Amino acid sequence: MITAMMESQGGPSPGQTCVLILIFTVLLQSLCVAVTYLYFTNELKQMQDKYSKSGIACFLKEDDSSWDPSDEESMNSPCWEVKWQLRQLVRKMILRTSEETISTVQEKQRGVSPEVRERGPQRVAAHITGTRGSGNTLPIPNSKNEKALGRKINSWESSRSGHSFLSNLHLRNGELVIHEKGLYYIYCQVYFRFQEEIKENRKNDKQMVQYIYKYTSYPDPILLMKSARNNCWSKDAEYGLYSIYQGGIFELKENDRIFVSVTNGHLIDMDHEASFFGAFLVG
Repeated sequence: MITAMMESQGGPSPGQTCVLILIFTVLLQSLCVAVTYLYFTNELKQMQDKYSKSGIACFLKEDDSSWDPSDEESMNSPCWEVKWQLRQLVRKMILRTSEETISTVQEKQRGVSPEVRERGPQRVAAHITGTRGSGNTLPIPNSKNEKALGRKINSWESSRSGHSFLSNLHLRNGELVIHEKGLYYIYCQVYFRFQEEIKENRKNDKQMVQYIYKYTSYPDPILLMKSARNNCWSKDAEYGLYSIYQGGIFELKENDRIFVSVTNGHLIDMDHEASFFGAFLVG
């Protein structure tokens, strides 16, 4: 109709041209708005779909769709990858924590601190020597709970002033106390020295016996080794000398105690180079 009017009038007037331009502009803007709306609506939907499949949505439990590890499509989904990686990380952390906990508990049970573990394995050994002080031996009381033979050597030198030392063992009342269970090599040497005035018709024979015992949770001491010598010195001899040495490997437990006893304790010469007692861990 507008065209007919323009044709009847012989051509568009300037006012009609402005109206046409205005209408065309409005239609073009409306079309652009509609296209822009559709475009951003589509992009927003794609972003929502991508977010719903992202790892964040998996952590926030916004992806409730079931997934099957044996299904190839499920394995290719981002949520499956995130859940699988998270499961592996948690498994590694649990294993590491368990190993550290077990290691710490074992060290505490053995009485070993982490600082000692970092410094490496410690030497477990002791070598104690005789001392020339008075009262070198003490008799073991005659009771039903202490049935060791001989007289226990009570005074051993444990300071580092001489050849003696203690490393992860300690000396108490003539007994070496064990702190770590294992196989130990135990050894001892006792030096007998006999000298006195010789009288006629007197037999100059002496029985020399060395015993090595251990105390455990059992009430009576347990004999580990013994060595004996019956020696008769000549009447013309001014003095007699003899050394008894013995050693062996034994299994000891924590808080076990080992000690040495002898017969004729008054004959012992407690020279630190001749009478000694010791033990060391071999495995």
